[in-house]
Amino acid sequence: MSSLSPLEAAARVAALRREIEEHNRRYYQEAAPTISDQEYDRLYRELQDLETQFPELASPDSPTRHVGGTPLEEFAQIRHRAPMLSLDNTYSEEEVAAFFVRLEKLLPGQKITTVIEPKVDGVAISLLYEEGVLQYAATRGDGTTGDDVTQNVRTIRSVPQHLRGAHIPRLLEVRGEIYLPKAQFAVLNEERNAAGEPPFANPRNAAAGSLKQLDPSIVAKRGLGAIFYSTGVVEGAQWQTHREALDALHACGLSIHEKTWTAATLEQVLAAIHELDAVRHGFAFETDGAVIKVDSFAQRDAVGFTAKSPRWAMAYKYKPEQAETRLRDITVQVGRTGVLTPVAELEPVFVSGSTVARATLHNEEEVARKDIRIGDIVVIEKAGEVIPAVVEVRKERRTGAERVFKMPQFCPACGGPVVREEGQVAVRCVNASCPAQLKRRLEHFASRGAMDIEGLGEAMVELLVDRELTRDLADIYQLNVAKLASLPRTGEKSIANLLAAIKGSKTRPLWRLIFGLGILHVGVTSARALATHFHLLDKLMATTADELQHIPDVGPVVGPAIAQHFENPGNRAVIERLREAGLNFGELDERATRRRQVRRNHVGHHRHVKRAARGDRRNDPRPRRQSHRFGEQKNELRARGRRGREQARQSAEAWGECAQRGGVSEDVGSGGWPRGVASFPIS
Repeated sequence: MSSLSPLEAAARVAALRREIEEHNRRYYQEAAPTISDQEYDRLYRELQDLETQFPELASPDSPTRHVGGTPLEEFAQIRHRAPMLSLDNTYSEEEVAAFFVRLEKLLPGQKITTVIEPKVDGVAISLLYEEGVLQYAATRGDGTTGDDVTQNVRTIRSVPQHLRGAHIPRLLEVRGEIYLPKAQFAVLNEERNAAGEPPFANPRNAAAGSLKQLDPSIVAKRGLGAIFYSTGVVEGAQWQTHREALDALHACGLSIHEKTWTAATLEQVLAAIHELDAVRHGFAFETDGAVIKVDSFAQRDAVGFTAKSPRWAMAYKYKPEQAETRLRDITVQVGRTGVLTPVAELEPVFVSGSTVARATLHNEEEVARKDIRIGDIVVIEKAGEVIPAVVEVRKERRTGAERVFKMPQFCPACGGPVVREEGQVAVRCVNASCPAQLKRRLEHFASRGAMDIEGLGEAMVELLVDRELTRDLADIYQLNVAKLASLPRTGEKSIANLLAAIKGSKTRPLWRLIFGLGILHVGVTSARALATHFHLLDKLMATTADELQHIPDVGPVVGPAIAQHFENPGNRAVIERLREAGLNFGELDERATRRRQVRRNHVGHHRHVKRAARGDRRNDPRPRRQSHRFGEQKNELRARGRRGREQARQSAEAWGECAQRGGVSEDVGSGGWPRGVASFPIS
């Protein structure tokens, strides 16, 4: 039970929601988490507990009410036939026991058989088959709507394009996990190292990054795999148990787990969890836990769901691996906003499948709170194989030679002064020309969550800044073959790919540019809100701090920071050079909105025609062959539909010509509709 006052609880809940949403964005959108699963779960549970203790603070927009993740704009979106819910999870066997007790209370006097399966550390996926033919594949997204990754998933050999067997459901929505085999992960990282590209942190990140490629040929080379473990909507088949459903999926040609366990008592469940832990490292894919599910579908129906997860299933996560090592030194790295972050330099130690030599220490206050000293023996953990962290200090093993860490008074990268703003934990370098800040700003601008410039990663940015080929963000768009050819380890193909990616970034949505500018306190949510509100970057730049504060997802902290950023003459000069380079300042977004509106009008009219025809047919009491009047009405409706389609086609072509005159090339498909628009599903 928290000792916070209602006012303090409200502030903490708001902070937790912002932090969790940011971690959701990094996990689901960028495939680049910055904290471990265990730390995320701790934040999530703290928020759950506060919302329970202070029910007046509950909100339908809270992260505890939905599954994380927002669909990416580069892909069309697909609405799942049945929601993709997440599972409650735990690291405690006591909570597994409590879960089993709850089941017994909800199903009194019944035998409860459970199935225990490996929890694949991959990317959740939903496929839809109609009459045995694959129609689409979608990521989890926000649980109700996900990204259309059909073309990428079609390249995965373990995903059948056509189901086989004698008993294929008429409609089958099947759920599973896309993963990168461990052996393939090692090969992929060797190739990336050889090419001067940063390696993926773990197979899950590599799988997520692969699915978000816009070029299916790249995905095909990655060697992804798939395992299926549940269904959504099913028509034309009836199964009584989970086991029966799995057997049916396997008979249709879908890959399922080779090894699962059945348990009817708590003791058997725990024994299965332990046995799985002993053998899971031999699987082709990474696993981070065990999933426990009630086998009977009738019992599942009786037990039901919460708003976020089923009551009949739970994920048990294995505790992260830990290792002891010596902390050799504490260095300081400089971020894109000038924040100085202490980093633990360690004696290399093998943890969770890789050698760790560095770990984050977050900030000076965290170092002081944990009393971490240079020379200490420390315990590190790489939970979820994400970012190593120091979790404990072996103080009893100190010799007296250990040294207390002090944050430097000058920037270690440029020698400029550093300041700590009142009420802030962070220490910042205030030199706008600091090369370390420039590198981080360039990396942020080019990152997958911002302008998504493939090939402009850490290694390339280091070279560009060190060779003084880029002094600000706008210099990215001045790069050419001659400049890039002067760099080491750059061949013709890599140069061509990078220049193509830079050119492609010019048409990114406005919110990505706003986020990529690296404005202090402006995350993805704020960037989206600003782009939606202002539509054009020029309107945003002309707005005062007072006006900005009243915009949703901005407020009194972010508003002044935005205004201050655009008041800076240096920042405005860079933005003008970005305009000259041809970046989208919102104009392309408005054109796309108009094209979508035309298409919606066209589709809405076409649906109206069909509904009217069906209504006339249903309301006519006479046999169809006698309904001459209905035939005339139907012909008239068809004629109207043709006229409507022709008008819409002419409008789309007119906007396409306007776009071409404005420097945008329209790829128009059959019927006059831009292909990128025509592929969007209609909800």
